[in-house]
Amino acid sequence: MEKKDIFDKIMALPGLNIFESIYYKYKEVLLYLFFGGLTTVISIGSYSYCDVALHMNPLVANIISWILAVLFAYVTNKIWVFNAERHGVKEVFLEIINFFGGRLFTLVVEEVILLIFINKLHFNSILVKVAAQFVVVVLNYIISKLIVFREKE
Repeated sequence: MEKKDIFDKIMALPGLNIFESIYYKYKEVLLYLFFGGLTTVISIGSYSYCDVALHMNPLVANIISWILAVLFAYVTNKIWVFNAERHGVKEVFLEIINFFGGRLFTLVVEEVILLIFINKLHFNSILVKVAAQFVVVVLNYIISKLIVFREKE
């Protein structure tokens, strides 16, 4: 039997246990959405602070927010979402390279969205950042599921 994590224990609490079957059926997606939501809060919060409070260039602010969000996402995805167990330095190194490589790809996608809609079309910076996050979350899940944390065959 698989070791229960904190989320399994929470779902076993009286009142919440009625959702256990749904939780276990969709656990990976639910945890990805939960931590993706927190990652998005970190990304948008740090971006907003850099953009509004510090008056940074939106593209620079986005890179700072990306670094903070990706570090948080890697830890939470590895431990709770995909429950990835890698053995040996080589496997962990490849996992990190794939994770950050995938996130670099979605950073480029996001930077292009920001460049076009903020710098060229002059849309509201925060609204564009929020909209771009939806695209990024979907792409990041696909990359994490199919490449980074996939089950070994």
